[in-house]
Amino acid sequence: MDPYFHRKVIQEANDLDYWSYLADAQVRAGIIGPPLQTVDKALWYPNPYASRHVLQSTLQSVPSRVMNPYRSSIVAAKRGDINGDGVIDNVFLTANKTPDSPFWKNVTLVIRDGRTNRDQQISFKNNAGYNPTLFLGDFTGNKADDILVVIDTGGSGGAVYAYVFSSINGQMRKIFNSDAFNEDFKYNVAYQNQYKAAVISYKLNEMYILDLTYKGREYLTEIYNKNGVLKAPIEGWVNPLSGLYPVDFNRDGTYELEAYQRIAGRYNADSLGFVQTVLKWNGRAFSVDRQNVSIFGGDVS
Repeated sequence: MDPYFHRKVIQEANDLDYWSYLADAQVRAGIIGPPLQTVDKALWYPNPYASRHVLQSTLQSVPSRVMNPYRSSIVAAKRGDINGDGVIDNVFLTANKTPDSPFWKNVTLVIRDGRTNRDQQISFKNNAGYNPTLFLGDFTGNKADDILVVIDTGGSGGAVYAYVFSSINGQMRKIFNSDAFNEDFKYNVAYQNQYKAAVISYKLNEMYILDLTYKGREYLTEIYNKNGVLKAPIEGWVNPLSGLYPVDFNRDGTYELEAYQRIAGRYNADSLGFVQTVLKWNGRAFSVDRQNVSIFGGDVS
């Protein structure tokens, strides 16, 4: 492979798909400097000619003195029809890698219009964390792909930052964000006598009763006397959003959002279960379709 031939083809044909071929050729030719830019160009495509692993490992093999620690990298890429015009668009998450850490900063959503080849960048209020991921699917029922972004915070509660974007009347709009969800869904958690805990959902005005016997005798004897009465009042809490998953429950091509919030007991690692809320688009916003609480299983004695 001749890297100079491939660059000439790119310049003449103005076909960015050839970036993959050029990056592969430069790697094979042992050229160090230019592949840094070429590989980044190639990685803008979900299925580059050279495998994504090979291209990314090329960047990792370059001496650190050559790399720019402030350069953005593509951490996720998907393809879909975002604006409903029938042309496939490219969607990316870019971010800055923290040296010697899986932590990403300045996470940004980039939408490349398949018809015009123009980029639109969307930033987030919470734009740093671990494992940024993308999902494309129709949440609004308009037969176009919406965009779900989830970023792990890395906190002890397992919380995530999550956003959903949709093209509405030709404009990209944020139709879900985890901050608003956390503010809207508040709870009270209180231990009760006879090995139970009550979870009250203020938004839905509902109560869920958890059976704590699965926690085991050692756990229960610490907080209950032999008659099943609490030795002292105990309150827990419900953590912020800890998972947001697209599920097409009705198998109609339109996805719902299933939100998970972990219930904590005496301390954060003392998990009692999860609040699971299914959200469905009602034409204006995501509303609650149903909510339930799940608990962990215990050993069969």
